[in-house]
Amino acid sequence: MKVVWSPLADDEVDEAIAYIAKDDPAAALQWLEHLLERVASLATFPDSGRMVPELQRDDIREIMVGAYRVMYRRSQDRVEIVAIRHHARDCEEEMS
Repeated sequence: MKVVWSPLADDEVDEAIAYIAKDDPAAALQWLEHLLERVASLATFPDSGRMVPELQRDDIREIMVGAYRVMYRRSQDRVEIVAIRHHARDCEEEMS
């Protein structure tokens, strides 16, 4: 299964790294490495995440990476990373 990133998710990763790096650049790098490992595992285990509670849709799932929710849309042949949000932020309907 192929894993792709939406432009929004790509931008949000950059924002998260910048935010974490303000306090601890090494932690930002460590978080990014962990994120990339977890996302790569979705190619093999696309159903490993839970349904996003706010949306209750089986095709939109999430995994946690530190304090961040990695939301993705699963289809027959690919996983699209659609958003990266701090757990304290609400999920928006833009993923529908």
